[in-house]
Amino acid sequence: MYDIIIIGAGTAGISAYKEAIKHTQNILIINDGPWDTTCARVGCMPSKVLISTANRMHDIQHAQEVALSVSAKMDTSQVMQHVRELRDRFTHATLKEVNSWDDAHKISGKAHFIDSKMVQVNQQHYQAKSFIIAVGSTPTINSDWKDELGDKLITSDQIFELETLPKSLAVIGSGVIAIELAQAMQRLGIKTTVFARSRKVGSLTSPELQKIAQNILSEELNIKFEVLPEQVRKFRNKVKINYTEKGTQSSFTADYLLVATGRNSYLNSLSLENIDSKFTDLKKLPVDTYTKQLADYPIFIIGDAHTNSPIQHEAAHEGRTVVHNCLNFPELKNIKTLTPLGIVFSQPEMAIVGQSFKQLTQSNIEFVTGFVSYEKQGRARVLGKNRGAIEVYIDKATRKFLGSELFVESAEHMAHLLCWVLSEELTLDEILDKPFYHPTLEEGLRTAFKHARRQLK
Repeated sequence: MYDIIIIGAGTAGISAYKEAIKHTQNILIINDGPWDTTCARVGCMPSKVLISTANRMHDIQHAQEVALSVSAKMDTSQVMQHVRELRDRFTHATLKEVNSWDDAHKISGKAHFIDSKMVQVNQQHYQAKSFIIAVGSTPTINSDWKDELGDKLITSDQIFELETLPKSLAVIGSGVIAIELAQAMQRLGIKTTVFARSRKVGSLTSPELQKIAQNILSEELNIKFEVLPEQVRKFRNKVKINYTEKGTQSSFTADYLLVATGRNSYLNSLSLENIDSKFTDLKKLPVDTYTKQLADYPIFIIGDAHTNSPIQHEAAHEGRTVVHNCLNFPELKNIKTLTPLGIVFSQPEMAIVGQSFKQLTQSNIEFVTGFVSYEKQGRARVLGKNRGAIEVYIDKATRKFLGSELFVESAEHMAHLLCWVLSEELTLDEILDKPFYHPTLEEGLRTAFKHARRQLK
């Protein structure tokens, strides 16, 4: 019997193995499919390569924003090769580490539970005192559309395998992945059309910031809000899409249809009902938010197999910290200790730090909102990136900083700064006592905090 069996070798599973091996050699990690993580292979890393190239091209084409007149010929024929070359470098580093592990600790194959203490893999049974489930997720897909369109329907798992950039692309969805990829493709010269079920774009929950984001992103992206395709079919080796917009029926063709409407967990492959007959509905699994324990079993589900925040650094943290709960069961500790931080690599970038506007409005906390527009912010105007805004949320009673939503240039950096500030539990007055260098984008944060302070006084 093993001390720990880890199922899944993505970011969370690999982190769990690296921590567990410090405490015991009596472990096993089982993985079905590639061992190089979703992040490195089809997620964070290749998408950021594509986005970086797209934004560089956009900046060259819009150099007049900083008083430069540029005439440039753009050749995008090597873009996808560049994406894959860097992607392969990232995945090679992960595989090199995995290949250095003891072969006796690794099994490739599909696992499913026989009962709460045993799994079956490749017709063999393996028992453990505790289990870590880190099987990850896969993009949601419409099977009827897939049957009809074949390789003309793609997800974020396939888009980076395209040999060359298409001339046109239709995107279903307006969430994080959809907006990142759609904007990048549009900036690379691909005629891109986005179908959005609602009026929401990206991750922002603030009504004011949502309105700003929708307006700014719509300036360069053709987003059809509250419109979904009524029929898709293959037509002359393209995708023909029929839809109704404002009462008028329309259609157009695109080279590919990219579906980015969320992800489904691989938990459905594990036969969890063999542990408990009640575990048939994956959306109602009794997983403790803080310890990640499944019901009262020594089984822990981590990473994006079961989460509302499928974020790489959180998956890695859960992998490292859940090992304590496995080895010390039934003595458990809270492993969800990181200050919430989420970033969307659109342009401008979006970010949410701490509690979002939506979370605060649904709580019993009375708070004020400090706001700053970046249209007239000095450093942003110098950069020619003076778009978007920031909100900061302050507790009325304690004057503590509770969270922030951002839609501005370099939000990724300011979000980190705010995340660290939040983890220190600083008050509004303590924050405003800190230095804000001039002229920087961060000065806008001070403006937002000062706006909040005026409301409190």
